[in-house]
Amino acid sequence: MALIHKDLVFTNLKFDNKTETLNFLSKKLYEAGYAKESFPLAVIDREKIFPTGLPTGIINVAIPHADSEYVDKSALAVATLKNPITFNNMGNPDEELAVSFIIMMAIAEPHGQVTMLQKIMQIIQNQDYLQKLMSLKEDDLFTLLADEFDTITL
Repeated sequence: MALIHKDLVFTNLKFDNKTETLNFLSKKLYEAGYAKESFPLAVIDREKIFPTGLPTGIINVAIPHADSEYVDKSALAVATLKNPITFNNMGNPDEELAVSFIIMMAIAEPHGQVTMLQKIMQIIQNQDYLQKLMSLKEDDLFTLLADEFDTITL
């Protein structure tokens, strides 16, 4: 089952804050039938307690998600941001990070998040690759990420 879908890949988006960003992506997952109606609020609530910003270099990344109980079918929503949005650091919640690349996980399998996080970490640890991803239009970003996540089975 594919995890990346054309209607869930967005580029060059502009938001005023983290909550707007999380609402947009989580509602897209819900509207596309991957997440339950409660998913958007669950993502926002989880982000307050367990921040998902990662200091990966010039381009910082966030990997917001909610528990599997809020998900119907596994999928990822991906967004590149025109202007960075402030997220708190996963490893140091008091530290704020300017995030430009977001991968929102909606993983239906309770233990699937670990597998997915491992794959995402492989991708985001390479700043040159992240810069390439940031420069792509939606169709090209979708194609590249679909190939990246094609081998993942949850």
